[in-house]
Amino acid sequence: MSRIRGKDTGPERTVAAGLREHGLEWESHSRDLPGRPDFVFREQKVAVFVDGDFWHGWRFPVWRDKLSLKWEEKIERNRRRDARNHRKLRRMGWRVVRIWEHQLDRDAEGCLRRIFLRSDLAPGGETWQNPSPGAGRAPGEDAT
Repeated sequence: MSRIRGKDTGPERTVAAGLREHGLEWESHSRDLPGRPDFVFREQKVAVFVDGDFWHGWRFPVWRDKLSLKWEEKIERNRRRDARNHRKLRRMGWRVVRIWEHQLDRDAEGCLRRIFLRSDLAPGGETWQNPSPGAGRAPGEDAT
């Protein structure tokens, strides 16, 4: 397990490259916030977590019985800790975006759009307000 990275993982680097490409700036792994979010937009109070499917238990009930007791307990603790940190951040008035590794693999640009929508930031760093909440479109995205 010593080779498992806690930060600067491949999925995090993918998100960072996309945010950088769109001209956004952020803090990384802020120690003063519960769970040390991977990306922090402090002014907008948005915390972004980029979670690995295995370590954070994506669809855990489906595959938990395939693990040894040690690993099952480890992943379950991770899931409880993630939920606890999410609740703490929400109580502090933060918006939380959780991006799963498989979502990033399938649609990295869609994951970036979710960050833009939650943070009210447009590519280029300007403040952006979604004209119709629920429309689900990012800045500059045509309705067609």
